[in-house]
Amino acid sequence: MIVVTGAAGFIASCLVTRLNAANFNDIVVVDNFAVERKLANLAGKHLREYVDRNEFFEWLDANHEEVEFIFHLGARTDTTEQDRAVLDLLNLNYSKQMWQACVQYQLPLVYASSAATYGSGTLGYSDHDDALLPLYRPLNPYGDSKNDFDNWAVNQVEKPFFWAGLKFFNVYGPNEYHKGRMASVIMHAFEQINKTGSMSLFRSHNPDYTDGGQMRDFVYVKDVVEVCYFLMHHRQNSGIYNLGTGEARSFLDLALNTFAALDRVADIRFIDTPEDIRDKYQYFTQADMSKLRGIGYDRPFTRLEDGINDYVRNYLVPGTYY
Repeated sequence: MIVVTGAAGFIASCLVTRLNAANFNDIVVVDNFAVERKLANLAGKHLREYVDRNEFFEWLDANHEEVEFIFHLGARTDTTEQDRAVLDLLNLNYSKQMWQACVQYQLPLVYASSAATYGSGTLGYSDHDDALLPLYRPLNPYGDSKNDFDNWAVNQVEKPFFWAGLKFFNVYGPNEYHKGRMASVIMHAFEQINKTGSMSLFRSHNPDYTDGGQMRDFVYVKDVVEVCYFLMHHRQNSGIYNLGTGEARSFLDLALNTFAALDRVADIRFIDTPEDIRDKYQYFTQADMSKLRGIGYDRPFTRLEDGINDYVRNYLVPGTYY
Protein backbone atom coordinates (compact mmCIF):
# COMPACT_ATOMS: atom_id res chain seq x y z
CA MET A 1 0.00 0.00 0.00
CA ILE A 2 1.02 3.58 -0.66
CA VAL A 3 -0.26 6.29 1.67
CA VAL A 4 -0.98 9.78 0.34
CA THR A 5 -2.03 12.47 2.81
CA GLY A 6 -3.86 15.58 1.71
CA ALA A 7 -5.07 13.25 -1.01
CA ALA A 8 -8.18 15.18 -2.01
CA GLY A 9 -6.11 18.32 -2.50
CA PHE A 10 -4.38 19.72 -5.55
CA ILE A 11 -0.92 18.16 -5.78
CA ALA A 12 -1.75 14.95 -3.91
CA SER A 13 -4.73 14.07 -6.11
CA CYS A 14 -2.55 14.53 -9.20
CA LEU A 15 0.00 12.21 -7.59
CA VAL A 16 -2.71 9.58 -7.13
CA THR A 17 -3.45 9.82 -10.86
CA ARG A 18 0.26 9.33 -11.64
CA LEU A 19 0.45 6.31 -9.34
CA ASN A 20 -2.67 4.79 -10.89
CA ALA A 21 -1.14 5.27 -14.35
CA ALA A 22 1.78 3.10 -13.18
CA ASN A 23 -0.65 0.45 -11.88
CA PHE A 24 -0.30 1.37 -8.23
CA ASN A 25 -3.90 0.95 -7.15
CA ASP A 26 -3.58 0.00 -3.47
CA ILE A 27 -3.55 3.64 -2.40
CA VAL A 28 -4.73 4.74 1.02
CA VAL A 29 -5.92 8.33 0.84
CA VAL A 30 -5.83 10.46 3.98
CA ASP A 31 -7.52 13.84 4.35
CA ASN A 32 -10.30 15.79 6.01
CA PHE A 33 -13.01 14.41 3.77
CA ALA A 34 -15.65 16.67 5.31
CA VAL A 35 -14.44 19.37 2.89
CA GLU A 36 -16.76 18.24 0.11
CA ARG A 37 -15.54 20.67 -2.56
CA LYS A 38 -12.30 18.67 -2.81
CA LEU A 39 -13.84 15.24 -3.27
CA ALA A 40 -14.20 15.59 -7.04
CA ASN A 41 -10.40 15.41 -7.24
CA LEU A 42 -10.56 11.73 -6.29
CA ALA A 43 -13.53 10.71 -8.44
CA GLY A 44 -12.78 7.78 -10.71
CA LYS A 45 -9.41 6.97 -9.16
CA HIS A 46 -8.38 3.49 -8.07
CA LEU A 47 -8.12 3.57 -4.28
CA ARG A 48 -7.93 1.03 -1.52
CA GLU A 49 -9.21 3.00 1.45
CA TYR A 50 -10.21 6.43 2.73
CA VAL A 51 -8.84 7.34 6.18
CA ASP A 52 -9.70 10.50 8.08
CA ARG A 53 -6.57 12.43 9.00
CA ASN A 54 -7.51 12.38 12.70
CA GLU A 55 -7.68 8.58 12.65
CA PHE A 56 -4.60 7.96 10.52
CA PHE A 57 -1.99 7.16 13.15
CA GLU A 58 -4.28 4.62 14.80
CA TRP A 59 -4.83 3.13 11.34
CA LEU A 60 -1.07 3.05 10.70
CA ASP A 61 -0.41 1.25 13.98
CA ALA A 62 -2.72 -1.51 12.80
CA ASN A 63 -1.62 -1.62 9.15
CA HIS A 64 2.03 -0.51 8.96
CA GLU A 65 3.29 -3.91 7.82
CA GLU A 66 1.41 -3.49 4.55
CA VAL A 67 2.57 0.08 3.88
CA GLU A 68 5.35 0.52 1.32
CA PHE A 69 5.69 4.31 1.10
CA ILE A 70 4.20 7.50 2.56
CA PHE A 71 3.70 10.78 0.73
CA HIS A 72 2.81 13.37 3.34
CA LEU A 73 1.38 16.23 1.29
CA GLY A 74 -1.42 17.27 3.62
CA ALA A 75 -1.10 20.68 5.26
CA ARG A 76 -2.79 23.96 5.93
CA THR A 77 -1.63 25.67 2.72
CA ASP A 78 -3.30 29.09 3.04
CA THR A 79 -0.41 31.57 2.99
CA THR A 80 -2.70 34.21 4.54
CA GLU A 81 -3.46 32.07 7.60
CA GLN A 82 -2.51 34.01 10.74
CA ASP A 83 -3.59 31.47 13.38
CA ARG A 84 -0.29 29.94 14.39
CA ALA A 85 -2.05 27.36 16.56
CA VAL A 86 -3.71 25.91 13.45
CA LEU A 87 -0.41 25.91 11.55
CA ASP A 88 1.43 24.33 14.48
CA LEU A 89 -1.21 21.61 14.71
CA LEU A 90 -1.45 20.71 11.02
CA ASN A 91 1.91 21.68 9.52
CA LEU A 92 4.36 21.17 12.37
CA ASN A 93 3.09 18.75 15.00
CA TYR A 94 1.22 16.44 12.62
CA SER A 95 4.35 16.24 10.47
CA LYS A 96 6.49 15.45 13.52
CA GLN A 97 4.12 12.63 14.39
CA MET A 98 4.32 11.37 10.80
CA TRP A 99 8.12 11.44 10.91
CA GLN A 100 8.23 9.58 14.22
CA ALA A 101 5.84 6.92 12.91
CA CYS A 102 8.03 6.44 9.83
CA VAL A 103 11.05 6.04 12.10
CA GLN A 104 9.22 3.55 14.31
CA TYR A 105 8.03 1.42 11.39
CA GLN A 106 10.98 2.14 9.06
CA LEU A 107 8.83 3.57 6.28
CA PRO A 108 10.21 5.83 3.53
CA LEU A 109 8.75 9.35 3.59
CA VAL A 110 8.38 12.22 1.14
CA TYR A 111 6.85 15.35 2.65
CA ALA A 112 5.79 18.75 1.36
CA SER A 113 7.91 21.73 2.32
CA SER A 114 7.64 25.04 0.47
CA ALA A 115 9.69 27.71 -1.26
CA ALA A 116 7.94 30.08 1.16
CA THR A 117 10.64 29.02 3.63
CA TYR A 118 13.15 31.18 1.72
CA GLY A 119 11.36 34.39 2.66
CA SER A 120 12.49 37.39 0.64
CA GLY A 121 15.28 35.37 -0.99
CA THR A 122 18.11 37.47 0.44
CA LEU A 123 19.97 34.22 1.22
CA GLY A 124 19.24 32.79 -2.22
CA TYR A 125 17.22 29.76 -3.28
CA SER A 126 19.74 26.96 -2.89
CA ASP A 127 18.86 23.71 -1.13
CA HIS A 128 22.47 22.56 -0.69
CA ASP A 129 23.27 23.89 2.79
CA ASP A 130 21.07 22.83 5.71
CA ALA A 131 23.04 25.20 7.94
CA LEU A 132 21.09 28.05 6.35
CA LEU A 133 17.71 26.73 7.49
CA PRO A 134 17.75 28.54 10.88
CA LEU A 135 18.70 31.78 9.12
CA TYR A 136 15.72 31.94 6.76
CA ARG A 137 13.04 34.47 7.59
CA PRO A 138 9.77 33.49 5.89
CA LEU A 139 7.33 36.29 5.14
CA ASN A 140 4.25 34.69 6.70
CA PRO A 141 3.27 32.19 9.41
CA TYR A 142 2.69 29.47 6.78
CA GLY A 143 6.32 29.77 5.66
CA ASP A 144 7.41 29.73 9.29
CA SER A 145 5.55 26.48 9.93
CA LYS A 146 7.21 24.78 6.96
CA ASN A 147 10.67 26.07 7.86
CA ASP A 148 10.19 25.06 11.48
CA PHE A 149 9.57 21.48 10.42
CA ASP A 150 12.52 21.44 7.99
CA ASN A 151 14.76 22.64 10.82
CA TRP A 152 13.38 20.03 13.18
CA ALA A 153 13.73 17.21 10.64
CA VAL A 154 17.37 17.76 9.71
CA ASN A 155 18.33 17.87 13.38
CA GLN A 156 16.72 14.57 14.31
CA VAL A 157 19.06 11.80 15.37
CA GLU A 158 16.53 9.16 14.36
CA LYS A 159 15.39 9.41 10.76
CA PRO A 160 13.42 7.24 8.33
CA PHE A 161 15.79 5.11 6.24
CA PHE A 162 14.83 7.36 3.32
CA TRP A 163 13.18 10.76 3.51
CA ALA A 164 12.86 13.83 1.31
CA GLY A 165 11.34 17.24 1.92
CA LEU A 166 10.23 19.00 -1.27
CA LYS A 167 10.30 22.79 -1.42
CA PHE A 168 7.51 23.41 -3.91
CA PHE A 169 7.82 26.66 -5.84
CA ASN A 170 4.81 28.12 -7.71
CA VAL A 171 2.86 25.00 -8.68
CA TYR A 172 0.00 25.28 -11.15
CA GLY A 173 -2.23 22.84 -12.98
CA PRO A 174 -5.42 20.77 -12.87
CA ASN A 175 -7.32 19.83 -9.71
CA GLU A 176 -6.96 23.23 -8.01
CA TYR A 177 -10.59 24.21 -8.57
CA HIS A 178 -11.30 24.13 -4.82
CA LYS A 179 -8.45 26.42 -3.75
CA GLY A 180 -10.21 29.77 -4.12
CA ARG A 181 -7.86 32.67 -3.42
CA MET A 182 -4.93 30.24 -3.09
CA ALA A 183 -5.31 28.89 -6.63
CA SER A 184 -2.56 29.65 -9.13
CA VAL A 185 -2.44 32.95 -11.01
CA ILE A 186 -3.19 31.01 -14.18
CA MET A 187 -6.53 29.82 -12.88
CA HIS A 188 -7.38 33.35 -11.70
CA ALA A 189 -6.33 34.68 -15.11
CA PHE A 190 -8.57 32.18 -16.86
CA GLU A 191 -11.54 33.21 -14.73
CA GLN A 192 -10.88 36.94 -15.13
CA ILE A 193 -10.49 36.70 -18.89
CA ASN A 194 -13.69 34.69 -19.30
CA LYS A 195 -15.61 37.10 -17.10
CA THR A 196 -14.25 40.49 -18.21
CA GLY A 197 -12.15 39.88 -21.32
CA SER A 198 -9.14 41.36 -19.53
CA MET A 199 -6.68 40.46 -16.79
CA SER A 200 -5.23 42.53 -13.96
CA LEU A 201 -1.65 42.19 -12.73
CA PHE A 202 0.01 43.92 -9.82
CA ARG A 203 1.91 47.05 -10.71
CA SER A 204 5.59 46.97 -9.77
CA HIS A 205 6.59 49.06 -6.76
CA ASN A 206 10.24 48.15 -7.19
CA PRO A 207 12.28 50.25 -9.64
CA ASP A 208 14.26 47.16 -10.67
CA TYR A 209 11.16 45.53 -12.20
CA THR A 210 8.72 46.78 -14.82
CA ASP A 211 4.98 46.34 -14.36
CA GLY A 212 4.32 42.65 -14.94
CA GLY A 213 8.05 41.96 -14.82
CA GLN A 214 7.90 40.37 -11.39
CA MET A 215 9.23 36.82 -11.72
CA ARG A 216 8.43 33.43 -10.26
CA ASP A 217 9.54 29.86 -10.82
CA PHE A 218 6.27 28.40 -12.10
CA VAL A 219 6.27 24.59 -12.13
CA TYR A 220 3.59 22.38 -13.70
CA VAL A 221 1.97 19.93 -11.30
CA LYS A 222 2.60 17.05 -13.73
CA ASP A 223 6.33 17.66 -13.29
CA VAL A 224 5.92 17.79 -9.51
CA VAL A 225 4.34 14.35 -9.41
CA GLU A 226 7.03 12.94 -11.72
CA VAL A 227 9.62 13.99 -9.14
CA CYS A 228 7.59 12.34 -6.38
CA TYR A 229 7.37 9.15 -8.46
CA PHE A 230 11.13 9.22 -9.06
CA LEU A 231 11.85 9.57 -5.35
CA MET A 232 9.56 6.66 -4.51
CA HIS A 233 11.83 4.44 -6.59
CA HIS A 234 15.13 6.17 -5.79
CA ARG A 235 15.08 5.82 -1.97
CA GLN A 236 18.56 7.13 -1.35
CA ASN A 237 20.21 10.53 -0.92
CA SER A 238 17.81 11.71 1.77
CA GLY A 239 17.42 15.43 2.31
CA ILE A 240 15.57 18.60 1.38
CA TYR A 241 15.14 19.36 -2.32
CA ASN A 242 13.87 22.30 -4.32
CA LEU A 243 11.07 21.54 -6.73
CA GLY A 244 10.75 24.23 -9.36
CA THR A 245 12.00 24.39 -12.92
CA GLY A 246 15.15 26.43 -12.35
CA GLU A 247 13.87 29.14 -14.71
CA ALA A 248 12.03 32.21 -13.44
CA ARG A 249 9.36 33.65 -15.73
CA SER A 250 7.44 36.91 -15.52
CA PHE A 251 3.79 37.36 -14.70
CA LEU A 252 3.49 39.11 -18.05
CA ASP A 253 4.68 35.90 -19.74
CA LEU A 254 2.07 33.99 -17.78
CA ALA A 255 -0.74 36.37 -18.73
CA LEU A 256 0.15 36.52 -22.43
CA ASN A 257 0.30 32.73 -22.66
CA THR A 258 -3.06 32.38 -20.93
CA PHE A 259 -4.65 34.71 -23.48
CA ALA A 260 -2.93 32.74 -26.28
CA ALA A 261 -4.23 29.41 -24.94
CA LEU A 262 -7.73 30.89 -25.04
CA ASP A 263 -7.22 32.31 -28.54
CA ARG A 264 -8.02 35.74 -27.14
CA VAL A 265 -6.40 39.14 -27.82
CA ALA A 266 -4.38 40.15 -24.76
CA ASP A 267 -5.86 42.92 -22.62
CA ILE A 268 -3.68 43.32 -19.52
CA ARG A 269 -4.21 46.04 -16.93
CA PHE A 270 -2.15 46.94 -13.89
CA ILE A 271 -3.37 47.64 -10.38
CA ASP A 272 -1.50 48.66 -7.25
CA THR A 273 -0.26 45.87 -5.03
CA PRO A 274 -2.37 46.01 -1.84
CA GLU A 275 -0.55 47.90 0.87
CA ASP A 276 -1.06 45.13 3.42
CA ILE A 277 1.14 42.75 1.38
CA ARG A 278 3.36 45.24 -0.41
CA ASP A 279 6.24 45.07 2.07
CA LYS A 280 6.18 41.26 1.90
CA TYR A 281 5.85 40.90 -1.85
CA GLN A 282 8.48 38.80 -3.61
CA TYR A 283 9.74 40.13 -6.92
CA PHE A 284 11.87 37.14 -7.87
CA THR A 285 12.05 33.42 -7.07
CA GLN A 286 14.05 30.79 -8.91
CA ALA A 287 14.89 27.31 -7.69
CA ASP A 288 18.43 26.02 -7.80
CA MET A 289 17.70 22.55 -9.18
CA SER A 290 21.25 21.18 -9.22
CA LYS A 291 20.78 19.05 -6.09
CA LEU A 292 17.87 17.07 -7.55
CA ARG A 293 19.66 16.80 -10.89
CA GLY A 294 22.72 15.57 -9.04
CA ILE A 295 20.95 12.47 -7.72
CA GLY A 296 19.84 11.41 -11.18
CA TYR A 297 16.56 13.17 -11.97
CA ASP A 298 17.01 13.99 -15.65
CA ARG A 299 13.51 14.58 -17.04
CA PRO A 300 13.06 18.03 -18.61
CA PHE A 301 10.63 20.38 -16.93
CA THR A 302 7.62 21.62 -18.89
CA ARG A 303 8.05 25.05 -20.46
CA LEU A 304 5.60 27.62 -19.15
CA GLU A 305 4.07 28.03 -22.61
CA ASP A 306 3.41 24.30 -22.95
CA GLY A 307 2.15 23.88 -19.40
CA ILE A 308 -0.32 26.74 -19.65
CA ASN A 309 -1.55 25.54 -23.02
CA ASP A 310 -2.17 22.01 -21.68
CA TYR A 311 -3.77 23.25 -18.46
CA VAL A 312 -6.08 25.78 -20.09
CA ARG A 313 -7.15 23.79 -23.15
CA ASN A 314 -7.41 20.32 -21.61
CA TYR A 315 -8.61 21.08 -18.07
CA LEU A 316 -9.85 24.62 -17.42
CA VAL A 317 -11.90 25.04 -20.61
CA PRO A 318 -13.70 21.68 -20.37
CA GLY A 319 -13.69 21.73 -16.54
CA THR A 320 -12.05 18.32 -16.29
CA TYR A 321 -9.79 16.75 -13.66
CA TYR A 322 -6.43 15.03 -13.91
